[in-house]
Amino acid sequence: MLAVHVRDSSPVGSWRDRGPRSRHWRTVSVSPPALVLLAGLAALLGTNGGIGGAALLVPALVGLGIDPAAAAPLGLVAVGGASLAAASRQLRAGLVHHRLGLTIELPASAATVVGALLSVSVSEKLLAAVLAGAAVVGAISGLARSGVRNEPSPTFSAETHGEWPGTLGGSYQLADGSVPYAAKRVGPGLVAAAGAGLVAGLSGVGGGFLKTPTLSELMSVPVRVAAATTSFTLGITAAAGLAVFVAQGRVEPEPSAAVLLGALLGGTVGAVAQGILPPPVARRLTSVLLLSVAAVVVVQTW
Repeated sequence: MLAVHVRDSSPVGSWRDRGPRSRHWRTVSVSPPALVLLAGLAALLGTNGGIGGAALLVPALVGLGIDPAAAAPLGLVAVGGASLAAASRQLRAGLVHHRLGLTIELPASAATVVGALLSVSVSEKLLAAVLAGAAVVGAISGLARSGVRNEPSPTFSAETHGEWPGTLGGSYQLADGSVPYAAKRVGPGLVAAAGAGLVAGLSGVGGGFLKTPTLSELMSVPVRVAAATTSFTLGITAAAGLAVFVAQGRVEPEPSAAVLLGALLGGTVGAVAQGILPPPVARRLTSVLLLSVAAVVVVQTW
């Protein structure tokens, strides 16, 4: 059994002084299989929707009473595991755009480090407000658009599917033809990616629930490509934040190993499902998951 510290209003004792977050805690036992199951389900849904498993796992852990500061490192472990598990299939399908992914990942990773350093001093309610607000904005942007923006084009039927070298465009295969695309509004997209990275470092959610809407709604990238590219690059975001958490002594081996195992399993299954769902369904699924994240965060905080 694994000891996890959770909130308690009674003065039983304290776990660790976290500055403005310091409060009383009690210790309960959570089995590693329970963490494996939670991480697996979160990674399956998160990878399929391109929002990262931590966007669901961290609110779930907080809902169980786990200190958000302790849940954040576990969230980034889940992000890294799910990203690694899904990468192979997404690459073979030609859905990952490396150049685009690395372009948005540079500001995101830098902001993630800043967020992780600040995470111990930000109030829970402020962080919850940022998380919930960003999730709602991403969900509304996905639900507001109907149909498919990027349609198949006979002109590109003979093209090799995948990214076009030296550009932020490419094509991917649907059942009824080849779909070309090109990223737009790159500048605003970089700013939004930095915001996603800051939130990722503060909360441990990985930022995928912000990056995928940024790519699909702001930069006009097809949702399948946006989800796959986001999932692929989230491992870099997770590594940047975890480096800070390790230096702060906040990464515990046993729960991290359980979460990693679940994320690897869930990410593998999620990548398979990602290639099956039609784009409008994938977009709506992502939006519903985002609204769920916002609701859980608000309920557990207020």
